[in-house]
Amino acid sequence: MCNEQTAAAINDATNAAQSAATDWRAAIAPQWQSHGAELTQREVVIVTPDGKMDAYFVHPAKGSHPAVLLWPDIAGLREAKRIMAARLAAAGYAVLVLNHYYRDAPAPLYVEFSDWLADRDSAWPRVARIRPAGIAADTHAALAFLDGQAAVDHSKKIASIGYCLGAAFALRAAAAAPDRIHAAVSFHGAFLITNLADSPHRLFAQMASEVSLLLAIGEDDHAQQPDHQAILQQAAQDAGRAAQVTVFPAQHGWCVIDMPRYDGQQSELAWQQMLACFARGGVA
Repeated sequence: MCNEQTAAAINDATNAAQSAATDWRAAIAPQWQSHGAELTQREVVIVTPDGKMDAYFVHPAKGSHPAVLLWPDIAGLREAKRIMAARLAAAGYAVLVLNHYYRDAPAPLYVEFSDWLADRDSAWPRVARIRPAGIAADTHAALAFLDGQAAVDHSKKIASIGYCLGAAFALRAAAAAPDRIHAAVSFHGAFLITNLADSPHRLFAQMASEVSLLLAIGEDDHAQQPDHQAILQQAAQDAGRAAQVTVFPAQHGWCVIDMPRYDGQQSELAWQQMLACFARGGVA
């Protein structure tokens, strides 16, 4: 999970990357292009019970496509997430990236992940203000928005994916809308297992019986909490839900392109497993 220990280690990696004058955009460009696909993209505002949630909506310019809710990592909606969403759209999906910090300010609160690291002491209270009931309400508001979009194939089920902090939101969304969301993906998830009654790992039984789950764990997170893989697998099994719970040979943040621990090879493997998870859940 993205705790202070992990954040400190990521900060060290960021400093090393900056001293080497590494530009993450140049480093990821070959793998995260739109591959020539013609896309339509726009900033949108979605009304929720708590206010107005800004989001980024991107999809192929023609036709209707399965929808994906994308919950960003702890640094929120920013350029890196738009690039990642555009790649997914180029693969044939209508992708809605949500600003889970909209109760504080419109995106971007942080232009790059390194900005969050520099501000993390004041950033944690923003995280604490995001409540489970709010995520459920945000989910339903986002689905209502998607229902009105011609670019969405309404005959298909929906996927919910999240990174770091957003992974917990992705699972909560699947539990909040089991009739709609049939695939849920967690990449280096944070706060998936807590001592609360509504901990994400206790919500599997509230998800669709046919939900497809992919829970991808970084090896450093696994080293800090070696029991979490088994707890997640057992919780899914007890709920009768199909889950792939995998520890990747990569560090927390390996799937996010502006994180210093981004790992191109392992990110590609996670990408392919995500698409397979979508297919199992009927989101394809």
